Amino acid sequence: MGRWKPPPPAASPYITPAGYAALQDELKALWLRRADVVAALAAAAAEGDRSENAEYIYRKKELGGLDYRIRYLQKRLPKLNIVRESPASDQVFFGARVSLERADDSRIEYRIVGPDEADATSGSISIDSPLARALLKKKVADEVVLTLGDSRERFVVQRISYEQNLPDGTP
Repeated sequence: MGRWKPPPPAASPYITPAGYAALQDELKALWLRRADVVAALAAAAAEGDRSENAEYIYRKKELGGLDYRIRYLQKRLPKLNIVRESPASDQVFFGARVSLERADDSRIEYRIVGPDEADATSGSISIDSPLARALLKKKVADEVVLTLGDSRERFVVQRISYEQNLPDGTP
């Protein structure tokens, strides 16, 4: 039996201006870091036997990781659609900050952003996530049922807001 897996679905191409600027800054920082790693790799290679040179092996792996991320960003950035305007709507769409109430009366708040800038610790979830997909086009007081595996969780939309003037970090 083969190990072939179908490719994952393509991530949504949407991003906020601030998220796009952050990715551009990351790409610039990676190029600067790469120059330092290449210099350290050359110094480690000059020390002689590379098969037992831990510094050389470490720098090669680090360089590979940097190159992988640089290639990804160089391919991804041109494909992204920067969403500069918030919709004038009372429904949940990209860029919405949504306040939800759970069945136990606890409240959580999420902002729906692109997959490249999603960060659960700051309350930003990807538009491709199951919760965000379930929330799309919902209005205040609508109930959302999220089923993941054997668990089901109910949410009620309490508040929907959008940042009116999205900060523009792009040229």
